[in-house]
Amino acid sequence: MAYFERMRDVLHGPVSEAVMRERAAAGWQLVALEWRRELPDSEAPTEGAYREDIPYGLRISDDCQRLEIEPAENQALLLMMEMLVQDFSFSAIASDLNEKGFRTREGRRWSPVGIFNMIPRLIEVGPRLFSTEEWEKRRLKFAKMV
Repeated sequence: MAYFERMRDVLHGPVSEAVMRERAAAGWQLVALEWRRELPDSEAPTEGAYREDIPYGLRISDDCQRLEIEPAENQALLLMMEMLVQDFSFSAIASDLNEKGFRTREGRRWSPVGIFNMIPRLIEVGPRLFSTEEWEKRRLKFAKMV
């Protein structure tokens, strides 16, 4: 069975031919293009269109039929939750995520405001995170620290 690595480039300008050649030379194959535009007030969304952003920590599955966990974003959520449980400040959490190389979905560095804005998502995903084996390991680590 063949295994594939996937990568998502967030574009902040026009597609560069040089980047396309560079990726192709490194063995990457273009598998999708996603386009978006802001709808004018006079135009209604097409029926069945998804009107909201994909929640942080999830992505559209390869078969485009469901949402699935996005591993890097899920790891960032776990770290945020762990540090919140330990009563770290939003500034400390943002700094730690940035030091570990985590970025927002837009590719920016985390800020205290960005962490604050993730609180509703952490509340939503908390029950799933708390029931994982990974969280149980972290919980035991906390218990030893006290």
